[in-house]
Amino acid sequence: MAVTSRKIEFRGALGETLAARLDSGPGVPRAYALFAHCFTCSKDVFAASRISEALAVQGIATLRFDFTGLGASGGEFANTNFSSNVEDIVAAADFLREEHAAPALLIGHSLGGAAVLAAAGRIAEAKAVVTIGAPSAPDHVSHLFSEDIDRIHAEGEAEVKLAGRPFTVRKQFLDDIAGHRLTDLIGSMRKALLVFHAPRDDYVDISNAGEIFGAAKHPKSFVSLDDADHLLTRKDDAVYVADVISAWVRRYLDAEAVSDTAEGEADVVTVSENGIGKFGQDIAVGPHLLHADEPASVGGRNTGPTPYQLLSAGLGACTTMTLRLYAERKDIPLERVSVEVRHNKTHAEDCESCETREGRIDTFEREITLDGDLDTATRQRLLEIADKCPVHRTLHSEIQVLTTLKDAS
Repeated sequence: MAVTSRKIEFRGALGETLAARLDSGPGVPRAYALFAHCFTCSKDVFAASRISEALAVQGIATLRFDFTGLGASGGEFANTNFSSNVEDIVAAADFLREEHAAPALLIGHSLGGAAVLAAAGRIAEAKAVVTIGAPSAPDHVSHLFSEDIDRIHAEGEAEVKLAGRPFTVRKQFLDDIAGHRLTDLIGSMRKALLVFHAPRDDYVDISNAGEIFGAAKHPKSFVSLDDADHLLTRKDDAVYVADVISAWVRRYLDAEAVSDTAEGEADVVTVSENGIGKFGQDIAVGPHLLHADEPASVGGRNTGPTPYQLLSAGLGACTTMTLRLYAERKDIPLERVSVEVRHNKTHAEDCESCETREGRIDTFEREITLDGDLDTATRQRLLEIADKCPVHRTLHSEIQVLTTLKDAS
């Protein structure tokens, strides 16, 4: 699915112009999300852009922005603190509310995660919050420049190195982060919470995730990121987080909004490479996200079914739906239907009923299990009905595939 990334500007907490991007898919978004980046990072780090893109594919337009004094945003980092970060998030939510719709989902990475936890209670429309490697208290970041803290207190400010870059940190920053305690805010925010954290995180110990999770009320979920690093610099880790968020948040979005978006796009299937290995694909079907890949034996990573397995799944699903509709219409006591489909290529000369006599042909072996108090005649009739499912008939009919090249512009 084509994702549009549009440049946005809005006023931040300190009156500076903040740079942002709004990532969205085609059609009207079913919801909006807000992404707050990690400490001294920017909206364009891979984790932020990948997660935003994945949500856009799902119909969730995502605004990611640079905090005041960082990235392409105006202002001086030295004048900012944790409180101003929280206010920037509220300002971003206000912008979305005025221009589009208030964010239903808040996502924060590292200190950005702590900031969205602090801001969540002030964004009434937000239904769900996601944190990634977040500290349970903002003063945790002071360990990144612990050798300079005495100098900052003594001189009022000092230039420190963060991620290899120089930043001026003032005493007001230290005073501000020391004055914030998130436990009560987390417990009272009344929103679904998903906590991601890597057990081997070198910057924010996983005990922080336990404190956040323990302070939160249900519904809450925790996902371990195994051997991922703090910034999710490995593409596979960022993709995994994006996929989990996309699946998890659907439960907390309005069902009506989801169904409205699906209408009109239900027959459109969009497939695009997702960057996982050589063959990994994202498949968008309305608001639903699937994956396809190839086995490791042919160069893939086996992260999803193969194209032929997806085709077999379509045949199997159509078969069970057709039998269910027929059973209900005829008052047949059919309790459950299951179908196993296998695809292979066989030599045409081995097929007695095939018109093709040379080369190889595609064969789908379909085995149906019918549960219920059914006599032999009824079972035989249902077997005949299975051959009338629309996908089965499509596979047996003359098919056209019309291919065009989309304008690169």
